Amino acid sequence: MKKILLYIIPFIAAILLFAGLVFFLNLNTGKGALQVTSSPQSDVYLDGKLIGSTPLCKCENKDMISTGEHSLRVIPKDKKLNHYEEKITITNSTLTVFDRTFGEGESASLITLTPIDDKKNAEIMVITFPDKADVFLDDNPDGQSPVLLKDVTESDHELRLNKQNFIEKSLRIRATKGFLLKAVVYLGAGGISGSLPTIEATQAPTPTSASSKVLILDTPTGFLRVRSSSSASTSEIGRVNPGESFELLEEEDGWYKIKLVNGDEGWISAQYAEKQ
Repeated sequence: MKKILLYIIPFIAAILLFAGLVFFLNLNTGKGALQVTSSPQSDVYLDGKLIGSTPLCKCENKDMISTGEHSLRVIPKDKKLNHYEEKITITNSTLTVFDRTFGEGESASLITLTPIDDKKNAEIMVITFPDKADVFLDDNPDGQSPVLLKDVTESDHELRLNKQNFIEKSLRIRATKGFLLKAVVYLGAGGISGSLPTIEATQAPTPTSASSKVLILDTPTGFLRVRSSSSASTSEIGRVNPGESFELLEEEDGWYKIKLVNGDEGWISAQYAEKQ
């Protein structure tokens, strides 16, 4: 039953996620709406201020959020679970949607709308962590992430993401002419997608010399999470910024273990780091 709920709850949240995504596009209020959902229920902080608990929608004119960049923090009421923090951008008169599943198979998604010059067409951009997930729009294969889909029909769609050894993610979205819908999705580890995974021999981490360094590269979020182990499903112990350089301690497939300035050691994705 627990495993069944693990798959059902994110799907229900995904359906709720995009109820009314396009939000009074003809208005010019200097503010936008914010919807936050999570499993389990969580407290929501914006720029350090508690604004309510999930499910939350700041969708009324008097409650809408000023446009620009904000810090969003979601803290589960279950204190055994780690909190989650993300930078978001609120766009004028549109709805920004954030969803987070905590615990086993944890995942997250952030959906935003950005105006584009072509007012006659709709576009969808899909970015996933990890990348190279199979992207399906209304069950039609559209390549692997990251991917930009152009000339999308203005209507409701189902976006489905599938990657081997990660839990499949489905989102209900609405494409709108004149806007780029950007979906940034963190896939939950532990699922079996497509065919059964091939069993391979594991290899111990490769030690590196003390003089080895890694340079942090640009990321879609403007920062890179440092995790306690070499897995996207493990807890976050810190963050590093593009342009910073750190001592490289060990290597695993797709991960670097680094030493932070304060002496802590953690793992970062090799996708956004470069050995020096």
